[in-house]
Amino acid sequence: MESDDRYGAAGQGWGADRGGEDGPVPPPPPSRAPAVGPPPPGAPLRAVGAALLNLTGLGLGYALLGRWTRAAVCWAATAVLLWAALPADPDGVPGGVLAGYLLVLVAAAADGARIALRSALGGAWRPVVAVGLGVVLLAVPTGGAVVYGSARDEAREQMLLDRLAGGDERVATASGRPFDAAKAEYERALDAYRALGEDHPGSRAAKLVPDRLKAYYDAVSAPYAEKRLCEAVAPLTYLRTLPDSVDERLLGPLAAWPDEPLAASLYGCGVSRLGGPGGGGTELGELLRTFPGSASARQVGPAIGKRIKEQVAALEGAEPCAATEVLRGLGATASGLPDEGVKALRDDADKGVVDGVYACGVDQFEDEQFGAARTTLTDFARTYRSDGRARQARNIAIAAEIADDRPAAGKRLPPSKRPGGSRMELVISNDAPNAVEVLYTGPVTGTATLKACAGCERYSASEGPRRACGASGRDYPKARLRLPAGEYHFLYKHGTGATARVDSYSSGTKVQPGYTYTSCTYVIERSPFDLDLPQLPDSIRPALSPWGAGSSR
Repeated sequence: MESDDRYGAAGQGWGADRGGEDGPVPPPPPSRAPAVGPPPPGAPLRAVGAALLNLTGLGLGYALLGRWTRAAVCWAATAVLLWAALPADPDGVPGGVLAGYLLVLVAAAADGARIALRSALGGAWRPVVAVGLGVVLLAVPTGGAVVYGSARDEAREQMLLDRLAGGDERVATASGRPFDAAKAEYERALDAYRALGEDHPGSRAAKLVPDRLKAYYDAVSAPYAEKRLCEAVAPLTYLRTLPDSVDERLLGPLAAWPDEPLAASLYGCGVSRLGGPGGGGTELGELLRTFPGSASARQVGPAIGKRIKEQVAALEGAEPCAATEVLRGLGATASGLPDEGVKALRDDADKGVVDGVYACGVDQFEDEQFGAARTTLTDFARTYRSDGRARQARNIAIAAEIADDRPAAGKRLPPSKRPGGSRMELVISNDAPNAVEVLYTGPVTGTATLKACAGCERYSASEGPRRACGASGRDYPKARLRLPAGEYHFLYKHGTGATARVDSYSSGTKVQPGYTYTSCTYVIERSPFDLDLPQLPDSIRPALSPWGAGSSR
C-alpha cells in the first residue's frame, strides 16, 4: 500500500543517518498516526469499519484497533442488556436500560471511528474487509432484536391467555352459587373478557373471547335453561344490561339474546305466583311494561282469566275459603297491571269473591268452626246488603253464635225459607237490671231485645226461681215471638248494666202446636265457689231461669 511505502522511505532516511557497514536498517512502523497532520491514507474507510463493528455491541471495532479496555466496556454493556432482557417479558426491556445501551453503542461507534481515523489496521486486515464484516455482523443485534420482539410478543400472548383463564375460573366458581351471591364474581370475569376483547383485539386471547362470552351467558342464565323461571329473572335482567357497558360488536348476537328468555321467565314466574304470596304482579307488570308486544305479554290476560274461572269452579269444592282468597289475590293482581284489558278481569274476580265469602261461611259452619262462620257471614251481610243471600247469611251467623256456646244448635243450617203452618207464641220477660238480647234458631232464626228492668234486682240462688217475674203491678220488659213448631235453641246475652262476670246463657226447648209459652230471665248472685259466703256485687256468676211453664188452649 501507499502508506507502507511512504513510511518505509522515511525509515531509510533515518537509518542512513545512523549508518553502518552492513547498510541501512528499516525502523518499525509507528503504532498510530501522528497527532498532527493529515490522516493516513484510507482512514475514512477504516473509521466506518470500526464504527460499524462497534455498533454490533461486540466491541470488535476496539478489538481491531487493539483497545481491549474499551472493548471490555462494550462487552459489559451487552451483558447488562442481556441480563435485563432475558427471559423475554411481556413489557419488554426497561426503557432506561435500552436507552443507556443505545447511548453506549453510539458512543463506542463514534469513539471507534475517531481512533481509526488516526490508526492503521494491523495484520492482514484491510479497511474494506472491516466495513464488510461490520455490515454483516450488524445482522446479529438486528436479528436478536427481531427474535426478542417475537419472544416478547409470545410472552404477552401468554399473559393475555392467563388473564382469559382467570376469567374462566371466576365463571366456573360463580356458576355453582346463587346469582345474588355470585354477581360480583361474574362482573370481574366480564371485566377480564371485555379488556381482552376491546384493548387487545388482535391477540390470540381476544379471538377466544366470543366463545368465552357464549359460555359466560350460558353460565349466568343456567336457571332459565333448568326451568327455574323465578330464579332466572335476576340474571337475565343483568345480561340484558350488558350492551350498555360492553361493545355490541364484541357481544354479537348475544346482545339481544336475553330479551325472549327474560320475557318468558317473567311470564312463567308471574303466572306461577297468581293468587299466592306476591301475587305475580311484580313480574307480570315488568313483562307488560318492558315487552308489551311479546308473545308472553299477550298470554297474561288469558292466563289470569283462566285462573279466575278455575277458582270460581273451586268454590263448590271442599275448600271454598282457600279459593276465595285466591280470587282476592287474582283481582288485586289484575287491577294493578298496566293493561286495560287485564284490569277488566278484576270484575270477574270480584263477583267470584262475593260467592266465595258466602260459600266459605257456610263451609265453616258445616265444619263446626262456629266462631269463624259467624265472623265471615256477618261481614258478608254487612258488606253485600243488596245480595239476596244477606238475610240467610245473618241467620247462619246467629245460629253459629248460639252453636259456639251450644253445639247442638249447629247440627244443621237454618232453613233458607220460612215454614208455613200455625205459630205458637213465646213471651219472654226480663227481670234483670240490664238489657238482654235473645238469639234463637230452629225452624226459624232471629233475635229479640229486652230492655233493662227498672227497679229489678239480683236474686239469691234460692230466691230466683220463686220470685223472678212475680212482682205484682210491675211492668216487665217483654218480647213476643211467634214460632212454628219444632226444636229451638236460645242464647241470652246480657248487655248494658251487666257486670263483667255476667255471662251469656244458652238453652233449648221444643215448641209444640196448640200451646203458648212464657220465659223469664233474671240474675242471681252466688259465691264463685258455691260457698255460703257474703255476697259481693263484683264476684257473681250469672244464672238464667229455665223455661217458665204455662200453657193454654
